[in-house]
Amino acid sequence: MTKPFQRLPFSELPAEPRLAHAFALMAARELELDSRPFGRHRVHVRELGSGPPLLLIHGLMTHSYSFRYVAASLGEHFHVIAPDLPGAGRTDKPDVCYEPGALACWIGELCDAMSLGGVACVGNSLGGYLCLRAALARPELFSCLIDVHSPGSPLLRLRLLDAVLALPGSEALLRRLVQRDVLRWAHRNVHYYDETLKSLEEAREYGEPLATADGLRAFHRYLSETLSPSAMGSFCRELGRRRDRGEPFPVPLMLLYAKRDPMVPPSVGHALSQLIPSAPLVWMDETSHFPHVDTPERFVATCLPFLQEHTAGRELTRSQS
Repeated sequence: MTKPFQRLPFSELPAEPRLAHAFALMAARELELDSRPFGRHRVHVRELGSGPPLLLIHGLMTHSYSFRYVAASLGEHFHVIAPDLPGAGRTDKPDVCYEPGALACWIGELCDAMSLGGVACVGNSLGGYLCLRAALARPELFSCLIDVHSPGSPLLRLRLLDAVLALPGSEALLRRLVQRDVLRWAHRNVHYYDETLKSLEEAREYGEPLATADGLRAFHRYLSETLSPSAMGSFCRELGRRRDRGEPFPVPLMLLYAKRDPMVPPSVGHALSQLIPSAPLVWMDETSHFPHVDTPERFVATCLPFLQEHTAGRELTRSQS
């Protein structure tokens, strides 16, 4: 392995990843979803395994492919369900507002459409932030939630990004930066502790959706609307009010953060832990923002006891009904 987070030259990327994964084994299906904020659109979903359902929600600029190294292991215990969010991966990219409340609502709508009420859930990065918001809005959605290194605090870098994206022509500028070479863009903007895990296969999975006009537009809206520091500030204030009233988070929650990460500072984990004292904060060393890619065996071993604890009773109730 190279030094942590040391990116390899794009020219040295292998065509295929050096470690085998299960993405091709995951059954793919297209779901037509009538969504209040996103309208009627097609959702791409990957599934694997059997048992109680487990919903996996990916982060920014990735999609269900992000869970390729843990799908098989988790599928030994759960029916893994990994959708692509609106505007991401193989899901349609509606031309609407992508503010975080709309995407949190969408997660609930997908659960309703797939009869997943009370599902166990793992959300990574931006997906974790959206799932936190979904749980606050509709506590009945999840039996438990693991938030894997999500943003959630209105950091200075987000305020600066917000200011830049508010300028006229920001979408055109982003288009020039990204579509000049989408594969190189994807390679540069996903960061692993072990960068030798990258491949041209991954660059295509994450880059090609950005090569289209609607994919680039949706990406700009994720950056400018979903990551809004104003919305994050409101989110943190809501958590603070709940804490001050002595209210625990409405579903069992684990906060799982890497000790190092160039994308979301680990300080965000500390901040969320202070706002949600009912949630254990678990740290993983020598991994990244994507521990399910960098250290999949340790990731599964860390998550599995929490997930099983909060799904065993539900599955028993289902079998008796």
